[in-house]
Amino acid sequence: MIAILGTGKMGEALLSGLLRAGLRSEQIIATARRPDRADALRERYGVAVADNAEAAKGAETLILAVKPQDMQTLLAEIAPYVPADRLVISVAAGITTGFVESRLEGQVPVVRVMSNTPVLVDEAMSVISAGSYASEEHLKRTEALLSPVGKVLRIPESQQDAATALSGSGPAYFFYLVEAMVDAGILLGMPRAAALDMVTQSIVGAAIMLRDSGEHPVILREAVTSPGGTTISAIAELERHRVRAAFLDAIEAARDRSRRLASG
Repeated sequence: MIAILGTGKMGEALLSGLLRAGLRSEQIIATARRPDRADALRERYGVAVADNAEAAKGAETLILAVKPQDMQTLLAEIAPYVPADRLVISVAAGITTGFVESRLEGQVPVVRVMSNTPVLVDEAMSVISAGSYASEEHLKRTEALLSPVGKVLRIPESQQDAATALSGSGPAYFFYLVEAMVDAGILLGMPRAAALDMVTQSIVGAAIMLRDSGEHPVILREAVTSPGGTTISAIAELERHRVRAAFLDAIEAARDRSRRLASG
């Protein structure tokens, strides 16, 4: 039995992904604060919905998906019901394995995960790190849960805040870029629907090329950039506006925010 404690956007995304990956609804129990939310989860997914303590009692694996600011309250609520033979997976941004371990009783194995919303289409990027008491077996169990809904990568926990900024928030940067490119298409006289189709397919195609070719992105970009052509003119404008530097600053700011969330 797997318990998902907290079914906001990420918790529900993981819930739907696990069901698509082949888990049966009776193998999952979820928690929700509001009765209307609980009813919606039962109706939509056919899963049992309980309070946090009841869910923690009955599950072998607990996925903690509450907001970072709610994690301390959740851990205090479930600590009496989490023995050392449970696997606890935390997907809350900025929350360290040490934070979770120190608020549970005994040597409970904890694995920290940062995933992202493409879990909804089975294309998530999930990075995982082991806590003090998590073994290779616990990492493999976590990978088995997450790999059907995307790619899983192990990293040291010291890199988790950077991963949060880079891939956890990454889809938002992508959507922001698409929005800007579509607006540019409209400015140039394209209908919005046509501009969106063109931008979306161009970026999907470019992403698949990058993933499957094994080439460095600089090589792929240079293949499109002819001397004196249209692309180099566009790149020159991006450089003039310091777009590369802006991305560096933005991702660093997200990393710093993740650190602040961890420190409360």
